[in-house]
Amino acid sequence: MYINSTGYYIPQARIPNDYFTPINGLTDEWIVKRTGISTRSRAGEGEGHNSMGFAAVDDALKTLPYDIKDIDLIVSASYSPYDTVATLAHELQRRHDISDMKAVYASSACSSFVNGLEIVEGYFAMGKAKKALLVCSEHNSYYANESDPKCGHLWGDAAVAFFLSVEPQAADEPQILAVHTLGLGNVGRGPEGVKLRPKEDGIMMPDGRDVFINACHHMIHALNAVTEPFGLTPSTLDYIICHQANKRIMMQVAHQLELGEEHFLSNIEELGNTGSASAALVFAQNRGLFTHGQNIGLSVFGGGYSEGAFLIRI
Repeated sequence: MYINSTGYYIPQARIPNDYFTPINGLTDEWIVKRTGISTRSRAGEGEGHNSMGFAAVDDALKTLPYDIKDIDLIVSASYSPYDTVATLAHELQRRHDISDMKAVYASSACSSFVNGLEIVEGYFAMGKAKKALLVCSEHNSYYANESDPKCGHLWGDAAVAFFLSVEPQAADEPQILAVHTLGLGNVGRGPEGVKLRPKEDGIMMPDGRDVFINACHHMIHALNAVTEPFGLTPSTLDYIICHQANKRIMMQVAHQLELGEEHFLSNIEELGNTGSASAALVFAQNRGLFTHGQNIGLSVFGGGYSEGAFLIRI
């Protein structure tokens, strides 16, 4: 499957670390040392899950080589929706007045984008769709509990959109060679590792150490799963993009793979943890960096737990 166009939206507001000191007692020095985050993106007045998703799609439309009405599938992937009934996929169908298409919502914590990608791959393989839009919008600040010293300071807001097709629609389109996901609910803390129960509290991470250990292991495991069929290894990839949960996780993955940090692309220092949008967002932000023939591996770990990865050849 091929990437026809990508787009993204990042709110303008940046929340500095010292904002949290009077709220949860954490200092700028402590947050930078433990997470690598200096600021995080924050949706502004009137912005939210849907509006950010709309803006990411509008951005992708600037380079889309066909009419959006040609798509026959929209998958919205997220764990922070505005409405769990009227999903972003259906809102986009209405906004662009697209008939005779499928609309699906996928949620698997921070691996939601990759799970959504696998859903698109499945529809393509079954012959039930030929062109698709995968959109991921995370309005973390809508659900975050800022007073929680374990994770209230991590979250950023952003959205990303990929238009995808079975066959290439223009010259030199990146190709997605493989997609891999696994549920890991029976591993470690599993469903209790990271949770969001809106009527009880905000996004919570009771045991960050368990998340850290499993994320480091399973992001490498997922990368192995998508590279091995092509005679590659994670260490031979030109670039690796990890889920932007914690810069220390990325550094540990780099250490285990014996790779320098220059092989890893990141935006966590400025944007914070933008959830399941994060890895795909880094790819979209860096489209101009990649050159013909390069292999890019994107790997994620989601609370719940779950792993996911996909391999892109430029």
